[in-house]
Amino acid sequence: MTSGYWTIFMKVGLIILLILHAFIHFAGFAKAFELKEFKELALPISKPWGLVWLLAGILFLVYALAFGFNYHFAWLIGFLAIMTSQLLIFYFWKDARFGTLLNVVLFSVVICAFGEFIFERRVSANTDTILKNSASNSSTINMEQSLPSFPEPVRKWIVKCGALKKQDIRFGRITQHAFMKLKPDQDDWYEATAVQYTSINDPAFIWTVNMKLNSLLWFRGCDKYMNGEGSMMIKANALIPVVNSHGDKLNEGTIQRFLGEMVWFPTLAGSPYVTWQAIDSLTAQATMTFKGVTGSGTFYFNQTGDFVKFVAMRYKDADKDSKRFPWVLTVNSYKEFEGIRIPSDMNAMWKLDSGDFTWLKLVIEDVKYQ
Repeated sequence: MTSGYWTIFMKVGLIILLILHAFIHFAGFAKAFELKEFKELALPISKPWGLVWLLAGILFLVYALAFGFNYHFAWLIGFLAIMTSQLLIFYFWKDARFGTLLNVVLFSVVICAFGEFIFERRVSANTDTILKNSASNSSTINMEQSLPSFPEPVRKWIVKCGALKKQDIRFGRITQHAFMKLKPDQDDWYEATAVQYTSINDPAFIWTVNMKLNSLLWFRGCDKYMNGEGSMMIKANALIPVVNSHGDKLNEGTIQRFLGEMVWFPTLAGSPYVTWQAIDSLTAQATMTFKGVTGSGTFYFNQTGDFVKFVAMRYKDADKDSKRFPWVLTVNSYKEFEGIRIPSDMNAMWKLDSGDFTWLKLVIEDVKYQ
């Protein structure tokens, strides 16, 4: 069973479980109002308590509906349902104590959903800030005026990719499908989906990824570059912090990543923050300096003007003992989005002392430029 079908199966299973749990609570209501007798409920239930049983059942049904339609605050409804149910279980412990096991399972779902809610709120706030800063920066990049100053292979690439026909790109949204490895000796690839927002005239980006390890464990990650500073946050099940990195080494590495992603946003080549140095007829080095941080990388092109590889000496980690290693982006295929021809299938690799480590296979599914 593929991960997509397994996710649907799990979701449908949970909805069925919620509905069954709701009807168990309706049994308490029916007994209190003498609508039906249930031998499993031996303790007497007064009518006020019967209404509480009814409330719990209704809350579980509403939660099932909200969960099924991915309502943003479904976790809150679920929390109220579980708390109401558990109150009844404590009061009618002899008859209802086994319901605690089910509530524990449901609570784990709710708490993960709450973590996802908090994660998405933070991402949304940062994305709004990037959008606002980009919109307030009225500077534009004139690629035709900048073209003569570029090294020969860069000029050839700019013309071929279509950047001269769409010079007003200031912002972009990229949807990605990826396969990732967490360590060099890992055999299997983890499937992931990601979305990135990138600002060009006011350099910034935010990249969020959702990577599933199995049906019970997944990672939510966020790489951010704002005001010349980079940060990386990864949480297991969107709740438990695994990585929270920042600092000078990450700032430099993030600006190098931003440079490498120029191939998706070719107008960045003419940014006042970027300078070029010719190496040969197929190679040029770009250096970006922004907010006191500088990063460089080398772009490789073929004879027809296509970008084929990017290499930067980049810190692999943000630790104080971290060393620089070659970080290499290579292209497998191209695709056109909104008139711009960009690499749509790429690999990312670290050239470590222990050998080459290809950790990312990335496919661009959609690009929206503004």
